Amino acid sequence: MTKANASGSLGNKIKASLSGGAIGAILAFVVFLILYFMPTPPGLDPVGQKAIAVFIGALIMWVARPVPIYLTSIIVVLLLPLLGVVEDQEVAFGTLGYDIIWLMVAAFVLTSAMSKSNLGKRIALTLVTKLGRTPKQTLAVLVLVNILLALFVPSTTARASLIMPIAMVLLEVYKAVPGESNFGRLMMLQGVQNNAFATSMIMTATSAQVLAVGFINQHTGSNLGYMEWMLSSVPQALITIVLTFLVGTKLYNFDSEITTDGSSQVREILKAELAKLGKMTSVEKRATGIFLLTLFLWATGNYHEQMFGFEISTEQTAVIAMLLCFLPGIGVLTWKEADIKWDLMLFSAGAYAAGNALNDSGGATFLIQKLIDAIGLNKMSPSLIAIVLIFISVFSHLIFTSKTVRTTIMIPAVLNIATGLGMDPVKLAIACSLGIAYTITLPPHSKVNTLYFGTGYFNVKDELVFGLVSCFIGCVAICLGYFTWIGAIV
Repeated sequence: MTKANASGSLGNKIKASLSGGAIGAILAFVVFLILYFMPTPPGLDPVGQKAIAVFIGALIMWVARPVPIYLTSIIVVLLLPLLGVVEDQEVAFGTLGYDIIWLMVAAFVLTSAMSKSNLGKRIALTLVTKLGRTPKQTLAVLVLVNILLALFVPSTTARASLIMPIAMVLLEVYKAVPGESNFGRLMMLQGVQNNAFATSMIMTATSAQVLAVGFINQHTGSNLGYMEWMLSSVPQALITIVLTFLVGTKLYNFDSEITTDGSSQVREILKAELAKLGKMTSVEKRATGIFLLTLFLWATGNYHEQMFGFEISTEQTAVIAMLLCFLPGIGVLTWKEADIKWDLMLFSAGAYAAGNALNDSGGATFLIQKLIDAIGLNKMSPSLIAIVLIFISVFSHLIFTSKTVRTTIMIPAVLNIATGLGMDPVKLAIACSLGIAYTITLPPHSKVNTLYFGTGYFNVKDELVFGLVSCFIGCVAICLGYFTWIGAIV
């Protein structure tokens, strides 16, 4: 290709990108104006209408990206108090002080510590040389790690904070360029998704699932517990994990990125890299101590009261680890060496502000109720009702940014619908609860999404497309469980 042709091709790409961004900005503005100024529908107050307008407009901007996503978030934070969506500006501005922001800062510090100390590289190379002999096996190893950690670490964000630094080093070994590498894109997207799928297996892996079981037991007088949940969920989660793994390797084919056959040559390269590290240095040993302490505190989160007399939250543990990383004589980093992505902090603050406003104003409840009314559940057969509710329970995370809020609204509604229509409320509600953790389509939908998104390996559109496909697969797997094994268990 000549220099002129290359220049022309680049110019066309830039024009296409600008054109798409301009269309997205215009669409977002028009949709915002329509939603904002149209007559307020019955059952929705003006504040909820404004919240919907801001949220949908921002959502279009985040996907189309006519401007950097953090700028859209800044606009959102400004609009919410100016338009009266929130009464006090601290409600919107205060999201930058959320515990998730502190957790994200700490996670990036831990990532920097593992990278600088070479501890992350040593762990990653050891895993790859022992178990992940090809890129696909490497992806599979990380899936297995996610599942195993779900048994011991009861926090989705804690698991992501543990796995993400190792994944970053693996991608460094494979020379995966953020934003360009399909291998890196798939690894990070599967990090998001397998965190959710593994969470769905274990009742205690997120508080929303525990809440759902409480609703079911209280409403029906049943006695569902840890094992009933696990036996109901593990088959659907494994089916979903395997199918999305296969679909992901097709959607984001990375064969052209790896010039070797992915076996002996790559393994020898990685073994040589591991040998170069030599014996563990004092910096690595200190980083190991910090990492193990963090893992221990996260894994024993449910027992802190008995052990210490007080509880140490996931976020507090992360900040303790960050502090240790910086402490003279103990730490392994200086402040300047920590690679903290502050643009991501601003994006996250705006996303949480918009989502909270939608929830608190009643806008989210209105949207989901309208959806249920529109599809006419009372006119459907019991089997079709079950399928529709399972799909709604999973895809409603596109509207609700909180698993707890979604559980609080959806599960009691499902129980009442099932009871009113003469269906088994326990069976239907447990099936709908299995998709609570599937918040995998947009960065602000969970803390895990935001953490992985911050690596830069995938964009909003990537997560949306693969997330929608994976949610569909998950819904089908849950429906299969509803009509087969779940009834025998609960």
